[in-house]
Amino acid sequence: MSRLRVHTFSVSIDGFGAGTGQDLEHPLGLGGPELFDWFFHTRTFQRMHGSGEGETGLDEDVSARGFDGIGAWILGRNMFGPVRGPWPDESWRGWWGEEPPYHTPVFVLPRPVQGQRPTGNQAAYSPDSRSESAVGCSQNPR
Repeated sequence: MSRLRVHTFSVSIDGFGAGTGQDLEHPLGLGGPELFDWFFHTRTFQRMHGSGEGETGLDEDVSARGFDGIGAWILGRNMFGPVRGPWPDESWRGWWGEEPPYHTPVFVLPRPVQGQRPTGNQAAYSPDSRSESAVGCSQNPR
């Protein structure tokens, strides 16, 4: 049986998982990169982004375990992009562009686009903006 799990998620001591003021210039918000500084230098992160070997050690051990055995990613809307309110069109492809760094199917909540599922390493969207639908799609991607 598949299960939903949360791994390698950074949270500040006061309970925030991103900085305020997220926009195109600040994808993680103001102060957000500091939350993830431990991760950016790891081998796991560097290999995901094709930018070198990265560091080993405790942070690498934690990040590698966080990505082990993941069949699909379910992202919140802000993890996918800066758009607030209705989505104007399909031009935004994610902070990463055409190729998500996750190397598995990616589902975005909430973003209702009927019948769209990932192919290869592309992002797709929950059919009805409910987490149950995204979990179901991620367990049975086409």
